[in-house]
Amino acid sequence: MQQAQDLASVYVERWNAAAELSGPCPVRDVLDKIGDKWSMLLVMTLASGPKRFNQLHRDIPDISQKMLTQTLRNLQRDGMVARQVFDTKPPSVEYSLTTLGQSLIVPFGHLIEWANESIGTIAAARSDFDAT
Repeated sequence: MQQAQDLASVYVERWNAAAELSGPCPVRDVLDKIGDKWSMLLVMTLASGPKRFNQLHRDIPDISQKMLTQTLRNLQRDGMVARQVFDTKPPSVEYSLTTLGQSLIVPFGHLIEWANESIGTIAAARSDFDAT
């Protein structure tokens, strides 16, 4: 327990130090981009290997084509996703995680574990809040 509190203190200090920098907060800048509605889903979908656009759309059926394209471009711009065009007729495109994108899998995995472990507590808190 003490080790978790010590680690939490370190993270809070790092968060506060980043917030004190002049200009936009680099931590918020990155978290805003990878923490949006679709980026984490795409990273975790690509974690199993390269996929073509239509396969990604089938794997995440509730994302629109426009939003899928936009999110892939944003992840590509940030260096998380690579786009490879194959010289076929018609041309085919495949998306894969870069080394930087792959480095997100473990932190996202921890967040997924936390969410799975905490959903019952969160649901109960929501229910209690809504009842008042």
